[in-house]
Amino acid sequence: MTVQGLGRSLAPQLISIDSTDAYERGRQRGRRLGDALDTGISVYRQLFSVAGIDPRVVQANAESAIVATEAWSPDLAAELRGTADASGYELWMIAALNARTEILSGANGSTGTKPGECSTIVSTRARPVGAQTWDWHDELADCWHLQQVHGTPHSFVGLTEHGILSKVGVNDAGVGIMLNILGHQADRADGVPVHLVGARVLAEAGTLEEALQILQSAPVSTSSAITVLTPDAAVTVELNPTGSQVVRPRNGILLHTNHFLDPRLGQGEKPGLYDPDSQLRLGVLTERAEAGPLPTGAAQLVPYLVSRPGDVAELCCVPEPGATLGNRWSTLATITLDAQARTMTASAGSPLAAVDDHAPVTVLVAR
Repeated sequence: MTVQGLGRSLAPQLISIDSTDAYERGRQRGRRLGDALDTGISVYRQLFSVAGIDPRVVQANAESAIVATEAWSPDLAAELRGTADASGYELWMIAALNARTEILSGANGSTGTKPGECSTIVSTRARPVGAQTWDWHDELADCWHLQQVHGTPHSFVGLTEHGILSKVGVNDAGVGIMLNILGHQADRADGVPVHLVGARVLAEAGTLEEALQILQSAPVSTSSAITVLTPDAAVTVELNPTGSQVVRPRNGILLHTNHFLDPRLGQGEKPGLYDPDSQLRLGVLTERAEAGPLPTGAAQLVPYLVSRPGDVAELCCVPEPGATLGNRWSTLATITLDAQARTMTASAGSPLAAVDDHAPVTVLVAR
């Protein structure tokens, strides 16, 4: 794997992990992160509290995630144990980070907390390339890193939060994933965390078919849309506790925000969680993508994700003045994937910062 930092300021932290033993990979992760885990764990504890989730429920949910993960992928469970042992945190606390989506699905809804807002655009006109925003809590702006992982069946590179095994990335077979969170009334917190499902895709899938098999066999308990890019094709797999559905490109365009596109899976979607924001963002992306042929380069897709103050849809998320913990939404990173080139780029901040301010970009190549 090669790493190239572009720009005028420091690139995000990059950690390297290399072992064929899953527990040792976890130990390396815990050692590499060191004290950086402290802030993330502290912020998530506060977020769970603001969301009205009792600490005893958080621990019970995390322990359920460990049991479900152990049954589905012993290697992922071993990696969690290694991370906990090396970092000095209890196993359930590391599991709670990886299951933060599932745990937050149990928010009582009275605080305005929600699972985040991300927008994804993929062009399949030539070879599959994509770009996405990662919108999340502004207090976690310094709690993520880039990674390059060897020792798994497929080496991979990616972006993830401290303590979470994976989020967005691409492997040496050219299988890449991007992530949008969804919400369904059947969501609960006793399944395999979606971030661990994505980690298994990057570590094990060598083809689109293998990625689909992993995604559609995963016993997930909360809803997500995972967009898979390979050198030859791209699809989005929508998941919820009732099943899965594959969404395919139309006219070389594949878009996703934070609501279900499949009407069957969308039955029982949580009302008011993302609407109308998600629909507005998808509408703007659709209008832009259909205005002319999409670019064939990943970097050229970033401007499609730009929004400015006063625009009809907030593709670039900025915290509202006076917003408090749990409601300070911000675009923490902008990511692109080129499956054929096995390349991912990441820059801190929004597409607006990337376009207007030429924010530094880090290029990661899986080899």
